[in-house]
Amino acid sequence: MGRDLRLPLAFTDMHRVGEHEIDEYAHVNNTVYLQWLDSIAWAHSANLGMPLERCLELRRGMAIRHTRVDYLEAAVAGDDLLIATWIIACDGRLRCSRRFEIARVADGKRVLEAEIDFFCLNLDTGKPCRFPPEFVERYTVVPEVAAAYESLPDALRHIGYARGVRQ
Repeated sequence: MGRDLRLPLAFTDMHRVGEHEIDEYAHVNNTVYLQWLDSIAWAHSANLGMPLERCLELRRGMAIRHTRVDYLEAAVAGDDLLIATWIIACDGRLRCSRRFEIARVADGKRVLEAEIDFFCLNLDTGKPCRFPPEFVERYTVVPEVAAAYESLPDALRHIGYARGVRQ
């Protein structure tokens, strides 16, 4: 399944859709997908050595500035999903961007693609601030990921717009 992801070296997790995640239309509610993206971003950050507890100690965090999502297929109760994330951009000072994919294991279809732009937040003032050294060290873009992202056709790098049409 991982070979079907658009980018290499993904941080991944598996999730089985539960009945409690289904809405009135009999598929996963859109807000649930956002919770999954948040969960895998935190899991990836912890894997990089920046768990929530360390962010709280540093009094720094990453806050969302923009979220762009393409909902491509409906997921339903019982679906096994592969959830993947990558850091695709980071200026080493203030901003960082993540790419996400969710794919259904049974048929390999992409259920969702998303990109989220983050900024460093001072947890005491609520204002943007520079990365602490630990963020600079850990939130880096893997060169193979950067190269693969740059080689994607424009239509696949413009998440959140009608495929390839920027408004």
